[in-house]
Amino acid sequence: RTARCSILAPRPVRYTAVMASSDTPAGDSNQHADRFLPVANISRVVKRALPGQAKIAKDAKDTLQECVSEFISFITSEASDKCRAERRKTINGDDLLFAMTTLGFDDYVEPLKLYLQRYREAVRSSKAD
Repeated sequence: RTARCSILAPRPVRYTAVMASSDTPAGDSNQHADRFLPVANISRVVKRALPGQAKIAKDAKDTLQECVSEFISFITSEASDKCRAERRKTINGDDLLFAMTTLGFDDYVEPLKLYLQRYREAVRSSKAD
């Protein structure tokens, strides 16, 4: 099974094992559902970035779905390796940021650190209420 993570709320993610797509049994009918984020979620995010009258072709949605899912698997796999080496079972936001730095996505790390900090502050303040 793959680790599950939320794009909008970087809560700790519990993993059992991260399987590459080639590790999935050939007869598994849920292979597509297990590997890819729902296309509706991806479409919603993409539509926010496009002008109101813009349309997204089905093949473009499918391509985005595959690319986004592969990117998340790539980052999560690196974070999972770090957690395994440290004998931890939970991937947290800092692990994902470390993985992104390790894999060369440095340009995204600072904005995501800021987001993670704000998210944690919001969680703390909601627990205080």
